[in-house]
Amino acid sequence: MIVLLMRLLLLITLVAGAGLCAEDYFPPSDAKGGWRTLKDAAAIRAKTGLDVKKLDEAFEYTKQTSQHGGLLVVRHGHLVYERYFGRGDREALPELASCGKAFTTVATGILMKQNPKLFPHGLDEKVMSPKYLPEQYFPLDDKRKEQISLGQLLSMSAGLKGMNPVYVKGEKQTWEGPTIDNGPWSTTDDFAIKQALWCAPGECYSYSTATSHIPAMIVRKVSGMEMEDYMRKHLTGPLGFGTWGYAMYRPKLKSGIDANGRMYHTPGGGSIAVRATDMLRFGYLMLKEGRWGKQQIIDAEFARHCGRMSPYNPHYTHSFNFNVNSDGHVGGVPKDAFWKGGSGGYAIYVVPSLDLVIWKIGGTEGQYDPALTRLPVRYKYDGSREGWKAGDPKVVGNATDRTLQMVVSAIQPTP
Repeated sequence: MIVLLMRLLLLITLVAGAGLCAEDYFPPSDAKGGWRTLKDAAAIRAKTGLDVKKLDEAFEYTKQTSQHGGLLVVRHGHLVYERYFGRGDREALPELASCGKAFTTVATGILMKQNPKLFPHGLDEKVMSPKYLPEQYFPLDDKRKEQISLGQLLSMSAGLKGMNPVYVKGEKQTWEGPTIDNGPWSTTDDFAIKQALWCAPGECYSYSTATSHIPAMIVRKVSGMEMEDYMRKHLTGPLGFGTWGYAMYRPKLKSGIDANGRMYHTPGGGSIAVRATDMLRFGYLMLKEGRWGKQQIIDAEFARHCGRMSPYNPHYTHSFNFNVNSDGHVGGVPKDAFWKGGSGGYAIYVVPSLDLVIWKIGGTEGQYDPALTRLPVRYKYDGSREGWKAGDPKVVGNATDRTLQMVVSAIQPTP
């Protein structure tokens, strides 16, 4: 009996120790070894419960949804799946469109954590004032904008005109005069601040890139540096990112650029360019509720807020620049799942209850053009996706939701 008790205690210790190691694991930079990996299908199944054959099926599905891309999966801190197609590559630095909005959110969270006295009301802070934004825009063109809170900006319920549809307390509506919200002009200071209100602050939700740019302006004003520089110091540096940047070179813009066609300011509404395994670091930061090693990058509550319905946006399942599944509208996926997608087929997913991070890479030919970022190209493209055409719309469907469902379904019950 004593021997059995000792063995039981040893087993409990080993299991607890294994859990502690998994909980405290944070990958070093790729330059220092990168993510721990599992290559063998049997080992992957044993340690993570993931069926590699089902992940292969998810990968083959993603190939139907974008010209270039890839699929990466991390579970229990192990990088267990990493495959690419077309221009997709670990070293690729495509323009990730609206995925950049999630980085703006995190930069704002860092700013709040570092400057609590400047935000005495937290996310309720009314931020459309010279205290937080460039003085040349005041007085505002619409006095109602003075009531916009930081929480409303981050959840796109500030009332600034965006795209259709508009949601009011869950009701889908179509309003007149929507904004064409699919270009870099939406992330210039003038466009963002002067965008007209579509409703009173807090009274509706509309997807608005201009709304997402204003927090980047706040980061710039309060920190005294461009948001990209601020992120290098307080986010991507601590997380161990490799080469990254923004698609700043937009010579076709009529304003907001210098003589070389470079945007004056970091675009808060998107256009970040990040390596694949570093996007996983970003998702892993959110999985760990804003913690990286011993450093709490953003407050845990702020990180948790990103993954659930926000009181600042009771209209739609869009929290702080992340889509959430709080209402279970994506079937077969835990309700705590949240993600941020970007035009071209990109999506970073976080599923806390499954200890899971997924990076679905997409991209058009133009999004991989190094002229946008002026960043080095450290891989070769074999031309395999020239002339690619999207698959049958009935098969492809909603690629963002479907990819998440397929990866989640790859998790098999423990024997």
